[in-house]
Amino acid sequence: MSRPPSPRRPPWLWVPSAYLAEGIPFAMVIWVAGTMFKDLGHSDGQITLATASIGIAWSLKPFWAAFLDMYRSKRFFVLAMEALMALLLAGIALCLPLPNYFQITIALLWVLAFASATQDICVDGIYLTALGEKQQAAFIGVQGVFWNIGRLFGTALVVWTAGSLQQQHGLPATSAWGWAMGLSAATLALLAAYHAWMLPGGSQAQRPKGVANVARSFVEAIVDFFAKPQIWGMLLFVFFYRSSEGLLQIEGPLFLQAAPEAGGIGLTLMQKGLIDGTASTAVSLVAGLLGGAFLARHGLNRKTLVFMALCLNLPHITYVILSQLAGPGHGLSLWMVAALVSVEKFGYSFGFVANMLYMMQQVSPGRYHMTHYAFCTALMNLMLVPTQALSGPLADHLGYRAYFILVMFAAVPSVLAACLAPFPRQPGKHRPA
Repeated sequence: MSRPPSPRRPPWLWVPSAYLAEGIPFAMVIWVAGTMFKDLGHSDGQITLATASIGIAWSLKPFWAAFLDMYRSKRFFVLAMEALMALLLAGIALCLPLPNYFQITIALLWVLAFASATQDICVDGIYLTALGEKQQAAFIGVQGVFWNIGRLFGTALVVWTAGSLQQQHGLPATSAWGWAMGLSAATLALLAAYHAWMLPGGSQAQRPKGVANVARSFVEAIVDFFAKPQIWGMLLFVFFYRSSEGLLQIEGPLFLQAAPEAGGIGLTLMQKGLIDGTASTAVSLVAGLLGGAFLARHGLNRKTLVFMALCLNLPHITYVILSQLAGPGHGLSLWMVAALVSVEKFGYSFGFVANMLYMMQQVSPGRYHMTHYAFCTALMNLMLVPTQALSGPLADHLGYRAYFILVMFAAVPSVLAACLAPFPRQPGKHRPA
């Protein structure tokens, strides 16, 4: 007996919370874990090699995305993964006092990353099947904004909490970070409870009968993906659009935290949390909404894509400026650091939405829309894995000043990819499958 369809929910009641819940675990793995390990005495190289390698989980999504199309509802998997991630974050909080906490935490972060990737697939699937193309374009900025709020929840509130508990309440670092991780676990648990009530079900595929049919459906999804017109040109764009950002994503915050004697800015945890929680939050929210509004008004085409690629990459020069000004005896005001970091955050949030909309409307539409969108986001994240992993060792070897100049040169492939990106689909002529 088939289940009755889930009631339609207004997008404002679930899109913001769903992408907030996507952003939190990604931030905890990619940024907050690094900040925590740095505070506990680990080197940049050790941190980036350990945490960036975990990012490959988001690049392996295609291997199980098709199976999520075949069983239960997307809503079921979203709720299950959010509950699991809350338990994993609580586990990290409990293991920090142990002598081998680093190895245990990395193992738990690996599981957390796979759970987060599964959640991403299904949240994106609900977004693609519950909204038409006009709503997708209208809410792409909202999607990006609340994903970034999830990121800022980790990089601002969680980090500020850990710093405040150490500086103002005298807790040891391990205890402070345990409470901060507990905060993130409780937040995901509350989001899971809210989504159990509010999240739409998304489309529910027919379950194939037998192993042979399951394998056939998976192969068909792969064959159909690579049969799309101009697929290789589109994939090159997806792969290279974030080439420079990957070098900055983990190493930028570590540079802000590094001591001036090592060429860093020397921010405390509370100062980092304050910057991410005030100016950076405001500009990220505004930029994401402006990016979505810009694309809704002007449409996604080559001119707008190149413009947004420049917006994504040119603000990286702020880290060149900061690294040249940093060092022993070169005191930088907190407001100056916040202003320059906020410029980079604005460019990132504004330019990033073009990447997501291109994958939604040019690459993934068709019979296996959710699975193919997972293929795209997996490839996008695959580019981040080697750049993030190498960022720490490169910064250790080159020094921060030379390293951030290298980051600027890495922006060239991103802009070229936008200039050459194909547009095989005419906007508005197709709807999601």
